[in-house]
Amino acid sequence: MLAVDTNVLIRLVMQDDLKQYKKALEVVVGGAWVSHVVLIETFWVLKNLYELKDAQLKKILRIFLMHEHITLEDRAVVELALLDFEENSKVGFVDCLILAIARQHKKSPLLTFDKALSRLRDTKIL
Repeated sequence: MLAVDTNVLIRLVMQDDLKQYKKALEVVVGGAWVSHVVLIETFWVLKNLYELKDAQLKKILRIFLMHEHITLEDRAVVELALLDFEENSKVGFVDCLILAIARQHKKSPLLTFDKALSRLRDTKIL
């Protein structure tokens, strides 16, 4: 299993370049490891460049979590982040992932100036 970059996941999800989509699919079928950084960047590109809505992004994240050939860096942390993201419409997925990582490393409360984020458990507004 090898690590994949953001553009591989984007081609896989968007299928907007058939040649690259086929290559991405071949790679993923062989097993693909996705770091938190790549997941965050993929989320950002899909939201901001492709203008996908949160409901679509949540579905894509669920697909990544359940995909038999994709291994996410610390899957349990991503699952917890997605749960917070699904339950808190005013908080973005990236903030939820930052919080989940802090929890995992026992570094909470997460200090923030973000009022919406500060409403989540294990955070503290400054």
